[in-house]
Amino acid sequence: MEPPFTAAAQRAFAEAVSWASRATSEELEAQALLLGLLTESECRAALALAHHGIDRRAVLGRWPELTRFPDRYPGWEQPECPQPHPAEGTAIRRFSPDVRASLLAARQRLAGYREPVVLATEHVLMGLAAAEHEVGDWLRQQGIDPDQLEREIQRQYGCTPNRWPDTGIPPLELPPEVSECPEGPGVARQPERGEPAASGPGIEPPLAMSPGGARSGGILPPRLAVGEQIGVLRVIDAAANRAREGLRVVEDYIRFVLDDRHLTGRLKQLRHELAATVARFPGGDRLAARETLADVGTRVSTDAEQQRASTAGVLAANFARLQEALRSLEEFGKVLDEETAAHLEQLRYRTYTLQRAVEITRESLDRLARARLYVLLDGRASLDQFADLARALVRAGVDAIQLRDKQLDDRRLLERARVLREITAAGSVLFVMNDRPDLAVLAGADGVHVGQEDLTVKDARTIVGPRALIGVSTHSIEQARQAVLDGANYLGVGPTFPSGTKEFEQFPGVELLRAVAGEIRLPAFAIGGITLENLPRVLQAGMSRIAVSGAVLNASDPAEAARALRAAIESRLPAR
Repeated sequence: MEPPFTAAAQRAFAEAVSWASRATSEELEAQALLLGLLTESECRAALALAHHGIDRRAVLGRWPELTRFPDRYPGWEQPECPQPHPAEGTAIRRFSPDVRASLLAARQRLAGYREPVVLATEHVLMGLAAAEHEVGDWLRQQGIDPDQLEREIQRQYGCTPNRWPDTGIPPLELPPEVSECPEGPGVARQPERGEPAASGPGIEPPLAMSPGGARSGGILPPRLAVGEQIGVLRVIDAAANRAREGLRVVEDYIRFVLDDRHLTGRLKQLRHELAATVARFPGGDRLAARETLADVGTRVSTDAEQQRASTAGVLAANFARLQEALRSLEEFGKVLDEETAAHLEQLRYRTYTLQRAVEITRESLDRLARARLYVLLDGRASLDQFADLARALVRAGVDAIQLRDKQLDDRRLLERARVLREITAAGSVLFVMNDRPDLAVLAGADGVHVGQEDLTVKDARTIVGPRALIGVSTHSIEQARQAVLDGANYLGVGPTFPSGTKEFEQFPGVELLRAVAGEIRLPAFAIGGITLENLPRVLQAGMSRIAVSGAVLNASDPAEAARALRAAIESRLPAR
């Protein structure tokens, strides 16, 4: 018998059994299952939970009695999934009543699909949110609506069970970072006779099937002559191949050259959606129309196609290839299916946003390659004191100075900014203006830094222009991800520790630094209460750039404090 759970779901269960309210507990509890799902951090359940701010800390905060017992049930085996209508008295070994109710709820919601149904992580989460128990109540309070989640699952898999009425309920927005999990599609079915087996990595999935087994979409309009039908199918086939190939090359660059987990996840999601969208066109007909040997285009090439001067050139060429192919798919797709063509248009627009994020990340890494120590400087009591301190910091090896002062009027603030521009330019140090893109332009600053409540990156960009640096303060991983897509050149991440410069209600701390360092390659500066004493914790979290104020400005010798911080950072960097 095939296992009732996907590989990722089975791993989640295996982790969940190590958590319990007490060591003597003999059943897997629903709240422990939540922790198990969160360990599969790149799969859909964990990403949906993260999208609603639910992480391990939140679960343990709600159920503080949960404790991890690593050796609990070392021989635990995955039991069979409950049937939609189990016989009275049926028990599932080591599953609590709440977990059994959750799995039953998930199976009942998938009853309209073809058998066998294999439960993936998102189906388990849907069951937990749908069941009437303490965990289900809490999930619904956090915004995990099982009906909306079911709608999103159906949209992801391109099929709908017969029983679902059109209620007008919008789908639950799963985060766009949904990545390629080992589990693959969660709702599995046996292939029909003569139908190819389930697709593997990089292979276009089979056409989505409705519960009745009929192909959905992809019907050639009868108004086209046979020859024209073949021509359209050849265009669709060739453009789909180009788009998929270009997307894979771009993804490989981001994954292996840029080493950016966040943007890699975005590209993977786009690739999955492209495959699902193209699958709406009749795959068998596309293959029948394919005629590579007789394609005149295979014998036409230019010198530029055979040369790539750099990996950046590979990236640019394949983004262009991807977008051109999507446009061709969209235009010829209108002949076959206007709805599918509209979706292809949206995919194309998303590639433009992703291209900007990738190119800005690449360029910013180059522009800020040496920037490790960033000092936030106020206007001081006088212009002379300000200038003297700025010169001392430049001589001490500071890489960037931000002018941040909430007390000075605009005239005196601009005066300080112009002086700082002269001093930093002479020492090849970056000068960034806080909050004020207008003054940044007047002073000739290298860039501007904005907070979550200030101007958006888009609005700041319209003022400072295309080449100026724009930094964004981020206090959560979600804000950091969004800043990347918004076109920021660097991030300020924190607050890490309590600071005497600025007051915050919450401190995301070192955990946020670790999260950002683990998935985002855009230059990021840890900020908030960082000193020479706690700097090792920042560096251990994966951050090699810091922004400080009090640790330098309040020191008896600010220049020496800056040198010490810079030396401590340099000592942890790889040898060049």
